Amino acid sequence: MSRVALIGAGSWGTALSIIAGRAGHDVRLWSRNIDVVEQVNSEHVNRVYLAEHSVPENVCATNDLEEALSAAEIVLLASPSHATRTLLEKMFPLLEPEMLFVSATKGVEIETGKRISQVLVDVIAEKFPPRFVCLSGPSFAGEVAAGQPTAVVAAGENPDDTRRVQKLLSFENLRLYTNSDLVGTELGGATKNVMAIAAGMVAGLGFGSNSIAALITRGLAEMTRLAVSQGARVETMMGLAGLGDLVLTCTGSLSRNRFVGQELGRGRKIEDILGGMREVAEGVKTTKAVKRLAEECSVEMPITEEVNAVIYEGKSARDAARELMTRPLRVEFES
Repeated sequence: MSRVALIGAGSWGTALSIIAGRAGHDVRLWSRNIDVVEQVNSEHVNRVYLAEHSVPENVCATNDLEEALSAAEIVLLASPSHATRTLLEKMFPLLEPEMLFVSATKGVEIETGKRISQVLVDVIAEKFPPRFVCLSGPSFAGEVAAGQPTAVVAAGENPDDTRRVQKLLSFENLRLYTNSDLVGTELGGATKNVMAIAAGMVAGLGFGSNSIAALITRGLAEMTRLAVSQGARVETMMGLAGLGDLVLTCTGSLSRNRFVGQELGRGRKIEDILGGMREVAEGVKTTKAVKRLAEECSVEMPITEEVNAVIYEGKSARDAARELMTRPLRVEFES
């Protein structure tokens, strides 16, 4: 049994707390939402974010970071990417060298384009070198909590750490594979959200299966170009953290990013869409960060550019689709 501090009680953080609790671990689930804390502790359910699934009794919720992190062996980060740096700064005095950090956040920092592992180093490297594992792959929170078979990846530079996370969270319906490609796993989880918004736009415009298939395929090409430029391996992008997660978020009805794109395709404004959502759609902010990163390393990402134009420049989804279809013709694979 391990002591797990789970930072962030949205749907995915709650689902992971359920899995860790079922596996017999001592879990402290941190949330800034006092209603969530009270519901989990008194009713063993998170009615705000994952109302259909009960939380095991060995999961204790708190809004006190010191209580959450006390004696923690695993610190599992499940907060939105744009909030991660601030949270880590608040946690800084409470962190210890023996803690193993696991990121379940699929995004990059909008201001810097940095991956979560890089943000972690920025914040705490002066205190100690952090041990880090990225958890990613096709995983809707509700389906994981419901006991449906799910496979994800634990990626990191230290094989002992990835195997430890694999053993910790592989339980019943959740199966973890290990991977040494941290860069590819982090970027795959982030960039697929941008493509999911694009896929939603395609659906919102009323286009069919041909269009979705083309979008997924060309989206994967974009994701791979960017990841490889940062040192990732191509095979990672063909695996669970790349293609697997991309297919899920581009086609699944539970995808928040796909929902945002779908509503954009129907003509709604981004402010109105986000104003009606309870949880964060990571792809909205990640789009800007990925576009910036692609420009810095001279990687062509036309789908990302069009999604950015729709979200941040007021371009219509139909005009964005037309722009993509009228680009200069080219070969499919560069030699």
